[in-house]
Amino acid sequence: MKLKEKAVLICDLLDELYPDAVCSLQYDEPYQLMIATRLSAQCTDARVNLVTPELFAKFPTLSAFADADLIELEEAVKPCGFYRAKAKSIKEMCQRVRDVYGGKVPDRMEDLLTLSGIGRKTANLLLGDVYGQTAVVTDTHCIRISGRLGLTKRHAPEQVEADLRKVLPPARSSRFCHQIVHFGRDVCTARNPKCEDCALKTYCVNPSFTKIEKKSSKKT
Repeated sequence: MKLKEKAVLICDLLDELYPDAVCSLQYDEPYQLMIATRLSAQCTDARVNLVTPELFAKFPTLSAFADADLIELEEAVKPCGFYRAKAKSIKEMCQRVRDVYGGKVPDRMEDLLTLSGIGRKTANLLLGDVYGQTAVVTDTHCIRISGRLGLTKRHAPEQVEADLRKVLPPARSSRFCHQIVHFGRDVCTARNPKCEDCALKTYCVNPSFTKIEKKSSKKT
């Protein structure tokens, strides 16, 4: 089976499992997603979602973040960890979006990458969720599970992104990445994946699943 055919079948199964999968970060405006994603670095989405309602109320506009007192902003994002670096980059990214891009979050990868604290993963999320563009968000779940499913043999985020762009249907790639996050939390966990209950086990190349299959055969 060709990888593109395999990828389509995997997407079909994920559509059955997680038909309504969306970004778990909560936001109303594109700039808020940009900020929430920055806060989510080395922090859970659940914690970020606890912090952002009060944060967005305290700083209700893009300009409010751009003009924020840095110490005050640090205190507001402190529960998300690495608060000094995150506050600094949030203030700087909002200043640039306001002053260079007229207050609109850019819709091109090359422009997004000029923003403080924004890498390809965040840029892809913004392009996919805000602008509906073809996007591949290579977070830890995506990298781990794509490897287990044989969609890539590489581990660096940019390399995995390049591999997935070659095989995923463009219109489904952003949704695939959101679905994989849910699948990675529910079934295909980093440690002790639930291989016996996995709906995608037919397509898995993970050695741990092979071991489980052999054990099951012996018991039978």
